[in-house]
Amino acid sequence: MASFERRTIIAGNKHIFSAPPRVTLVNAFASPFDNAVAAARTCYSSKVIWPEDVSRDEASRERRDAIAKSIYEAGHHTTIQHPTFQFVLENISRQFIWSFLHSHPFYNSEQVSQRYVSVKPNACFVPTLSEPMQRIYQAAMEAQMTCYQDLVGCLMPTTSDAFFKVFPAREKKADQHQGAIKKRAQEVARYALPIGTFAHLYHTISGVTLHRYHRICQMLDVPYETQAVVQAMVDAVACVDPDFIASFEESLPLESTHEYKALAKHGQLGNIRAFRAEFDNDLEGRTSRLCDYSAYGEKNLARAVRSVLGLTETQMDYRAAIALVLSPVENPYLSGSLNLNSMGKISRAMVHVHYTFQKKISHTADSQDQRHRTVPGSRPLLAAHYAGGEPDVIVPPLLAKSPQALDLFMSTMRSTWKAIDRLIDGGVEPTDALYLLPNAFPIRFYESGDLMGLHHKWTTRLCYTAQEEIWQASLDEVQQVAAVHPTIGRYLQAPCWLRKEAGIKPLCPEGQRFCGVPVWKLDRSAFERLI
Repeated sequence: MASFERRTIIAGNKHIFSAPPRVTLVNAFASPFDNAVAAARTCYSSKVIWPEDVSRDEASRERRDAIAKSIYEAGHHTTIQHPTFQFVLENISRQFIWSFLHSHPFYNSEQVSQRYVSVKPNACFVPTLSEPMQRIYQAAMEAQMTCYQDLVGCLMPTTSDAFFKVFPAREKKADQHQGAIKKRAQEVARYALPIGTFAHLYHTISGVTLHRYHRICQMLDVPYETQAVVQAMVDAVACVDPDFIASFEESLPLESTHEYKALAKHGQLGNIRAFRAEFDNDLEGRTSRLCDYSAYGEKNLARAVRSVLGLTETQMDYRAAIALVLSPVENPYLSGSLNLNSMGKISRAMVHVHYTFQKKISHTADSQDQRHRTVPGSRPLLAAHYAGGEPDVIVPPLLAKSPQALDLFMSTMRSTWKAIDRLIDGGVEPTDALYLLPNAFPIRFYESGDLMGLHHKWTTRLCYTAQEEIWQASLDEVQQVAAVHPTIGRYLQAPCWLRKEAGIKPLCPEGQRFCGVPVWKLDRSAFERLI
């Protein structure tokens, strides 16, 4: 069988001034269109229909095309989930990834990390603007990049002190640990970077997701970049199988999208500063606030567990039933690395308990938070949250501990806000100007999930190696859950605690990345970290 031939499309349009996105189709199904129709015909056949059967001759191809059109128009789209396409995307903004690629659950991505990989100067999206506006934009972008580099140096002493407080024995060979310390400083310095900073990643989607991408690719927050990248993805697939894309619906014009029309109609009514003040006040000082939950969550969880086993309440009370699903002593799936909960009949009882949280975390933290796709959120249109004037940013605790670094960061943020305001006042569309917003810009939103999705999120993000903001949000969340559902809450712990309870060694699953703190010994009320 011949090897797959990669196809690279340079994705550009008149709105993109910076290095154009590169879209490479790395892998794809053989004959995706025939495959989808063969799957459809098999549903109503006494034997398996193979892809080659549906395109054997002219009559077969006519029948194939008619069936494909009929089932597509009827909304029977599971057949086009079978073909899968794997892309490598380069020179694309983190804002595009956050706003579009990772805003839904039906994908898989492996993306370069800003936590561990240093960002190169000028690796940033630049829209096509008039010459004076272009100068303002690029000067602001370059200042943010410079701030990032300078912050790494400024943060090294504070980061070093915090590091050796956790690992005092390593201070004797401090030189050997400068790389690890620099990565911690770099992780915090990235808050100054613009959300237009470039990234590269592998991105895999099904055929039906590609259909959806194409239909809605002209949408806020980043319509021009999104349209360019998605069109390149479609063009790459067309090189493999033009029949597959022949049935694609036309892209909705930006002005016809629901979000654009709603913002145009209601956006002028908003008072963004009043909204922000109300939202932040409701948080009551938390990163994440529990604002709704299943009132009978523990009872229903216990009932669901008993129903799996055909037991009465007399035979198994609610504490024993909850322990059977949530205790790592009882449930071996909880302490493994593969996350078998969705496959386990007893573990699936967790889907009946729901929680909703009001959250405020930075753009960079939310870019990681949204990867927990079983815990979806209603994330904002950034233009609806940007008020101009004074900077609105999340300041990481480590940054706040260094007066020199904090002064540099806030000075750059004030300059950034002035630049964005000048661009918007100068007629630049907010969709272009807001690429300059820093990673520190707050995302205010609501997030909901069932206990199964949240359990996986919490028990991984309570690890001290998790990104600090997500760790703090997870700690806020499990403490509030424990207050309303104490029997459930006692089992919501860090991964090392789960392994300790299950008798699995080593207790820390991170190997050489061990955080240095025996978290499995701590009560959650004693959880505290700076790095």
